[in-house]
Amino acid sequence: MKTRDRILQTSLQLFNQQGERLVTTNHIAQALGMSPGNLYYHFRNKQQIIAELFSQYQALVDGFLRVPEGRALEVADKTMYLESIFKSLWEFRFLHRDLEHLLNSDAQLAERYKAFSRRCVQSGQAIYQGMIDVGMLCADRTNAQALAVNSWLLMTGWVGFLCTSVLDDEQPELTPELLRRGVYQVLSQETGLLTEGVRSEVESMLQSYYVPLKV
Repeated sequence: MKTRDRILQTSLQLFNQQGERLVTTNHIAQALGMSPGNLYYHFRNKQQIIAELFSQYQALVDGFLRVPEGRALEVADKTMYLESIFKSLWEFRFLHRDLEHLLNSDAQLAERYKAFSRRCVQSGQAIYQGMIDVGMLCADRTNAQALAVNSWLLMTGWVGFLCTSVLDDEQPELTPELLRRGVYQVLSQETGLLTEGVRSEVESMLQSYYVPLKV
């Protein structure tokens, strides 16, 4: 693995485990067994590392958050979207742990995130509209834009909610199971909007993402 990629991989692990604020470039260099000067040869500062990790996260989400080309949406696509959401939330959970701080610390990253966020909401709206068009969701009662906005708020705010309202001495760390409950929250918005043709299949899917919460 190239040194630059090793730095990014180790930084991501440390940020996810400890939170970005508690990790310095010295910590990253120490974990890699290299001098800070060697790290600075590849990245000028921690903000540059974060910006590169955001690029990876952005590419991952852009890769799956789109309507299929050449065919209509199917219920199976919902599983793909949900599993991809879970994977991206878990793999880059540090980004959502303290998003406001990250964006306030880097004006350029904030502008990039704003464009990314708007693009994700637009893509989400197109996906929900596709679900309406094929009869998964009731056309008379479904607002595709509202669902897209709510879903984006849930996805980007879920890690912060867990850290501030759920984690405690008995459950001090984020777990994949807790992240999966976030997927349940996104999917549960649709329960009253499902058409009869897909209701049983989607409700079964919904239960597979359920995890009890202490709130």
